[in-house]
Formats: sequence, structure tokens, C-alpha cells
Amino acid sequence: MEGWLYTVRSNRFGLQFSRKRYFILDHNVLKSYKAIPISEKEEPVRSAIIDSSIRVTDNGRESIQKKVFFVFTVYSSLDNTDQLKLGALSSEEAARWIQSLKDAALKVSADQDKDFVAFPKKRWPSIRLGSRKATHHRKNSVDWPSIHTEAMTSDVVAPSPWKIFGCQNGLRLFKEARDGDSRGEQWDDNPAIMAVGVVPGTSEAIFRALMSLGPVRTEWDFCLYRGSVVEHIDGHTDIIHKKLYSDWLPWGMQRRDLLVQRYWRREDDGTYVILYHSVFHKKCLPQSGYVRARLKSGGYVITPVDHGKQSLVKHMLAIDWRFWNLYFRPSASRSLTMRMLERVAALRELFKANQGNYSSELLPRELTVEIDLPQAENVDVKIETKSPKSMIQTEGDGSIDNEMEKPRASHVSLVGMNDSPDEFFDVPEFVDYEHLESEWSTEFSELQPPNMQQSKLATAAGFVRKLQDLAIQKKGYTELNETTKEDGILYTYGNSLQKDPTCSLPGTCSTSDPSLYLLRGKNYLNDHEKIKAKGTMMQMVGADFLISDKREDDLGGRLGGIVQKYAERGGPEFFFIVNFQVPGTPMYTIAMYYMIKTPLEDYPSLYNFVNGDDAYRNSRFKLIPYISKGSWIVKQSVGKKACLLGQALEAHYFRGKNYLEVEIDVGSSTVARGVANLVLGYLNNLVVEMAFIIQGNTQEELPESLLGTCRLNHLDVSKAPPAMP
Repeated sequence: MEGWLYTVRSNRFGLQFSRKRYFILDHNVLKSYKAIPISEKEEPVRSAIIDSSIRVTDNGRESIQKKVFFVFTVYSSLDNTDQLKLGALSSEEAARWIQSLKDAALKVSADQDKDFVAFPKKRWPSIRLGSRKATHHRKNSVDWPSIHTEAMTSDVVAPSPWKIFGCQNGLRLFKEARDGDSRGEQWDDNPAIMAVGVVPGTSEAIFRALMSLGPVRTEWDFCLYRGSVVEHIDGHTDIIHKKLYSDWLPWGMQRRDLLVQRYWRREDDGTYVILYHSVFHKKCLPQSGYVRARLKSGGYVITPVDHGKQSLVKHMLAIDWRFWNLYFRPSASRSLTMRMLERVAALRELFKANQGNYSSELLPRELTVEIDLPQAENVDVKIETKSPKSMIQTEGDGSIDNEMEKPRASHVSLVGMNDSPDEFFDVPEFVDYEHLESEWSTEFSELQPPNMQQSKLATAAGFVRKLQDLAIQKKGYTELNETTKEDGILYTYGNSLQKDPTCSLPGTCSTSDPSLYLLRGKNYLNDHEKIKAKGTMMQMVGADFLISDKREDDLGGRLGGIVQKYAERGGPEFFFIVNFQVPGTPMYTIAMYYMIKTPLEDYPSLYNFVNGDDAYRNSRFKLIPYISKGSWIVKQSVGKKACLLGQALEAHYFRGKNYLEVEIDVGSSTVARGVANLVLGYLNNLVVEMAFIIQGNTQEELPESLLGTCRLNHLDVSKAPPAMP
């Protein structure tokens, strides 16, 4: 693996700058040159050994010196201050380097020297280009571990929640089944609808077109009048404001806008996932002249097909258009949503016109500008006449004006391609929307931040509540379904989450059906076939769902917990604990406890895992996640593919007399942290299922067996008890 990359460093003022260098990864040696070497004997400027302690994290998009890079950081798990921050000009190039570096680290034997470089310590600075400040930034950046997933095919046997109901403009239209959504919520008024079509372009080019909010957007998006970045959270997440054109809306309908959080990631096979959902932000309140629609769930999945020459694009939307008490509201909402989904056909025609060679430049200001938007009550409605050219020049500059939109010459051919009657568009004509919406209140109770009462609180849960309120004030935005915390109840470690074998009660845990999951079979190394799991090695005996103002390590060693109670009896029981740490204010801890009574020697794979070193454990510990009930956006963000947790996230192991605990730091990856925050926002409407496996890498370790499974039923963050001191 070799090619041009950019080293990213910070000067003494904290400003980042880049330097172009040619890198070569030869087996497990990473070499850096100022120019392409003319011979293999040419000495590199700097070099380093990639051993089993090396980790790579995907930092996403960053704007450095007015140039957009896809940044990733190479660092040592033994010393996080030793790191190298690199940038590529495309997401695909960054993904290839990330995968190659991780593969090189995996190939190194576990008994190899664990130093970050093989040279004497005095030569460490030759590759350690990052500073302590850069390390702190990496840890606090907001990711799901897409790297080291086994394949894009699902590792869960589950029926599709989508049912086709029509075809239009060459797009297949699907509606999400009722039982695929959260319990008790009515989705008939604002259904989740998906359009699927093939676009003749690479997934990278389509991804760039979808992410751009600048003038290139006007070449295909007939819905968007103006888009701007309100806040850039991290390389994978930002908050954007979209004002929609009114000329494609039904006659008399008031203009709409959207304030959404946008998250993206790239999978191993080149698939891009872009997800949206509405949020509240103090810098972008609802404005006069616009009704703020609510995007419950939405996004794109761009999968390369035909050897990457074309892409299968899935565009899903579930929008509450905020109609005011109309008897035909479900019909109108469905029709408007399908109209927006037609943008996939517009995108397809654009790439056809450019013969698949379409490329768009991502404007640096889309990534870096934090916009001070006017308050809703101070905004005056302006009616001005502007040319399309002047409108394009101001697009994305951060100003929020309510000027009247003018016809878009560049959109005529795209909008007009749908010249046949829309068989699904059944909004009645000549309806006086303006009169009906005149009663619409600008007070959006759903969009207001949680009640931030600063009353005197004496309990631990009250202290955590204060920390959470301060965090909301600090970050400036909040999910629409975040809630404040309530006082917890007494518990012991291992039983704070009630078990419910019937899987029917909210706020409980149980085990998943093992046959849901696909594992490597006996001949996997030859045929790559997977088989259904038939059982688990260990029994799930408890679970915790806790909140705290700090990390909760080594739960198995806590006195009074179920692990120590068994240890006091001196029985043969052995425990394996999976402890997920979700950073934030407050921090959340989700832990599952598994027990086995038979000797570990009866299970060679488990015995080797328990008694192996951390490098061996990281190369074997695998998770298969599955959202069996919940909205599309959460299902898509989590996925259903196996992932080596120890390679994608930082893992810490605690070995006790009768237990092994693995602590997974979700905040160590920007992708994982963003997805975890999204999942927490919807948690009380989700059923989350997980399976833990010791991966079989050799013939002797096959077939694989499940360590254990878990099913979390509609957890409520407001009812999670605080961790005991």
C-alpha cells in the first residue's frame, strides 16, 4: 500500500496545518518520504513499526487551511501520546489506508515487542507527529465501528420490514411495515417511505453530491432552496438548516424548513450511510414565514454495484409536515414525502447526463462555519427580487434571510422530467392551506429543550441531572426526545436491570434467540459459509444500566455484586462481563453478566480467550448487533454485521479470581460515539439485541460458538439508577 497523504499537525497557537508526504506500508513497516522514492534502497525520512498495539481511528472530514481532508489517526494503545494524524483527499483513500494499517497490526504476532516503533526511544519523535493536545482532541471527537466488519451481508437472520407498494420514475417505492416501528406510536399519519434506484455513478461521487450544500446542489435537488451548517460537531456529525422551496408544495401551503443532525460513515465495501433526524438548536429557532417540519427519520444508503461503476441508492424519509388538523393529513403527508423521494430520480438523470463522471467539490465553509442565526422573534419577512445567480452566490454563506424564492432555471429540466401524472399524489387541489395554517402556533412544545430546573437536589441522581443540564447548555443543541433523569432505586451490581423471559415488559432484559445469528462454520476458511447458532456457551445471569459522572470500571470486583457473592461461596462458577461505557454528561454504563459452571478447559476457545493477552483477546472478541424493533434511522446506524470490538474500539480487560471483564470505550471512536448518542435518544422505543462471539481464525477454532446473547427491551434513560460509590 502506498500513495500521497498529508500529515496534520498543530502549531503553538493551536491552528492545524498539513504537509504532503508519500507513504509506503511495506508489510508492517510504515515509511514516509518527501517525494516518490526512485529506488527501494532510498532511505525514508521517517518510519515506524506497525505492531499489535497500534490502533487507527477514523476522524471523518476536517477543513484544514481551506482544504477538506478525510482524516484518520494512528496511535499506540500503550501510549496515546504517540500518534500520527494523516489526511487523505477522498474517503475511499482514507478507508483503504485505515484497513491496510489495521490488517498489518493484526498480522503481527502477540509476543512481538509492544513499543510503538522498533527503534530506540530516542527516535520516537520521527513518527510521533501529534501532540498531547491532539490526543485530547481525538478522544473528545464524536463513531460506529465500520472498520473490521466481516462483510456487507447481514449476520442476522431477520425478515425485511419493508413492503413494496409502487413504482414511479424508475424508482421502487416501499413502505415500512407497522410492526417495524416503536411500540404505541402511530406512524400512519407520517409513514416511513423509501425509494430505491440505480444511479450510474460511483458511491464516492454520489456521496459528495449528497453532502454538498453549495451551488452544485441546485443541479439536482429541486426541494432545497438554501442549506447551511449551523454547527460542525465532528468529522462525522454536523447540524444543518434546510429551507425548502415552496413552488413544489401544494398551492397555498406555507413554506417549510428543517433543522437536522446529519451523520455519515463509510462501510468496508464502499457503501456510504448518511442519516438525518430533527434536533433543537438554540442558534436556529423557528423563523417567521416558515413552519418547521420534523424529520423523524431519514437518510441515504449508497451501495456500489457493477464493480463500482454504478450505485444502488436507497433514500428513506419519515416526516411530520406539521399540518394543522386537516382531515386529509395522512394523504397529504404521504404525497409530499414521496415527492421529496423523487430526488433520487433527479440525481440519476444528472449522472446520466454527465456519463457517470459527475464530481462535486465540498466547500470548506460547509465544515467550519458556525452560524449565528437570528432569533425567531427578531426576524422580519423580506420580499426581495433576486436573480438565480445571486441566490447561488449567497447559498451556504451562513445568512438566514426570508426572501421570496424565484423560479430556478437550473431546475426546470429535472422537475419537468416527471411529466406523467403522479398516481400516488392525491393531495386535493385548491385547498386554502394558508387559511388553515394561520392558526398554527409558532410555539413548538416538542422542539423545546428539556426542563432545566436548577432546584436543590440531594440525591446522586439529582447531581447527575445537573451535569446533564449543563451539558445541554454547553453543546447548544439537544435531541428532541431527550429527557431528564429521575431518582434511582437500590440495587446490587448485576441486577439493576430486571429480567423478563417473556420479552414483553419495558425496561427489562432477556436473552436473544441464538438461531438469529450466523457464525463461521467448520469449513469457513475454505467456503466462507456461515451457519445458524444453536446455543450459547454461557448463561446470562444479570445486567446493569447505570448513569454516573465518571467511568465505572471493574464491575465484577464490586463488593456486594453477584460476581463477588459467588466468589465468597467458593463455587466453580466463572463469569464473563461485557461493560459498555458511553461517554458524556452523564456517562452511561450497560453491562451484561454471563456465567458458566463447567471448567473452562471444556471450552478451548473460551479458555484461550480468558487466559490470553490483550492482543489475542482484541483479535477474537466479536459483536453482532441487531435492532429488532425501532425506527429505520437507528437500525441503519447500528446495522447487523459482525464487528471485532477490540480492533474498532479501545478495550480494557479486568481479570479476577472468578471472572473476566471487558470494558468497551465507545467514546474511543468518533463513529461509535455518534451512533451511541443517536441510540440513546431513541432507546425507550427500541429493542436492542446483541450476540458475543470468540472469533475463529484458525481451523482448530472452528466452528464458532456464541458466548452469550442479550435483549434489551425499551430501556428508559430517565429510570437508570446512578452507580453506587
